[in-house]
Amino acid sequence: MSDMPWYQKFADADYLRIYSPFLPPERSTREVANIARLLQLAPGSSILDLCCGHGRHTIPLAQQGYRMTGLDLSPYFLQRAQAEAETQNLRVRWVQSDMRHIPFTNEFDAVIDVFTSFGYLENEEEDLEVLRQVQQALKPGGLFLLETVYQVRVVRTFSPHGIIRYDDGLIVLEERRLNLPESRNEINITMLYPDGRRTTHRQSIRVYTLTELRRMLESVGIEVQAYYGDLDGSALTVDSRMVILGKKRE
Repeated sequence: MSDMPWYQKFADADYLRIYSPFLPPERSTREVANIARLLQLAPGSSILDLCCGHGRHTIPLAQQGYRMTGLDLSPYFLQRAQAEAETQNLRVRWVQSDMRHIPFTNEFDAVIDVFTSFGYLENEEEDLEVLRQVQQALKPGGLFLLETVYQVRVVRTFSPHGIIRYDDGLIVLEERRLNLPESRNEINITMLYPDGRRTTHRQSIRVYTLTELRRMLESVGIEVQAYYGDLDGSALTVDSRMVILGKKRE
């Protein structure tokens, strides 16, 4: 268990406990509408939601008539997603796999990777393998929509400590470190419960510039079509997140 990578250990109820309060249904609804607007694909198109989590975007996109596949490493997230899809009588294909191993070739009209799951892996070569897998999974001319943190913003807004207090008494402490030689944002997370229990997790995310990601994408055959500061299509700035829309060469 101790050898398990952090992103596998953290993909459980604790992750949802920390982040769900910041992801209300209205935010998901807005993001899904923006995703559909950026992709401009007709209902019935096939979309892979890479690192789909508990289906926060997968399920609403299926409701809009897209043929959805959700891929995630976490059985906990996938079980929750599948149960919700079944409750709504939606047909979604759920796949448990590492994002370095996408078991499809020339299958999808689009692949989406939303809410900062890109950069979790151990080094840049592993991230590059993810992009190779995305390129393989896309049909010729298929689209790749990537939404993640922007290195410039991470550096500009860096603070070594953070405290989040929740309505039910939970306190989450974050101890942060910018690993500049590796361009990684490293965070030690401590969850303090009202009953005195304590749980710890860690994160280590490679934070990229637009220049780096464009070079990586184009090296695997995905040409950058546009870039934004948010899924709403607003401009990329030093204070924004980063959204890249790429297209597989035909």
